[in-house]
Amino acid sequence: MDKKRKQISVLIILIILLIAVNYSFIDNYLEEIYSNINKEDFNVKRVIDGDTFIVGENTSVRLFGVNSPERGEEYYTEAKVFLEELVLNKTVFIESFGQDMYYRELGMVFLDTENQGFSVPQTSKKQEVRGGENINVKLVENGFANVYILEDRKYENELRKAWENCISKNINLCEKSVDECAECIKIKSFVGQKVVLENICSFECDLTNWSIKDEGRKKFVFSKTNLEAGEEITITEKNFREKYVWTDTGDTLFLRDDKTKLVLWGRY
Repeated sequence: MDKKRKQISVLIILIILLIAVNYSFIDNYLEEIYSNINKEDFNVKRVIDGDTFIVGENTSVRLFGVNSPERGEEYYTEAKVFLEELVLNKTVFIESFGQDMYYRELGMVFLDTENQGFSVPQTSKKQEVRGGENINVKLVENGFANVYILEDRKYENELRKAWENCISKNINLCEKSVDECAECIKIKSFVGQKVVLENICSFECDLTNWSIKDEGRKKFVFSKTNLEAGEEITITEKNFREKYVWTDTGDTLFLRDDKTKLVLWGRY
């Protein structure tokens, strides 16, 4: 925080000087200070789960724009281990996006690997990790997080592309279902809080223990459900026991089979 206050003070002084003399070097320095006014370096002390860790004395940082599996869900442990391998006991560069409802700092996290040891876990397919690489993007690309609701769109394209890359690699959270009904169940409509699924095949599909999830934590699991050929089923917020599920600013639906493999996903 002291660093931020000093930067703000310098920023104010430089603005005054810029107005007074308009020197180009002051203009360039001012741009550099301004671009980093909300960014700081921290050492990661502890990893809580796949998208949360502790820095400093006891500051909780929630990775911005991504959502990893909850405890008890598929890939929860793998996501946590992956993040630990990436950042634990290392210095990370955090671009802050404010706080969430739990007062955790929301941040895009970058790792400078030029001057510190770095180990890439086997689950990442040993892809090259360059200095300053975006950790949030890395989690999505390797199938340990999905893209979450982004109120600030600065990194949206990069994160969405990472998810597409994950889908093409068919790994972890992006692994495609091999259930024979995976090609049968389609989204017929997705409007407001109502989703209509349709069985387009000529045979019955058993959806028992299949699940529908949003970008966040809201999830509906099908009880004993058989969908006849050509039959439709409608899912609303009431099935989730929520007041609402899908956000007005945009969301993503993930449909998974009873083995948690991805059947389909759709944005609106």
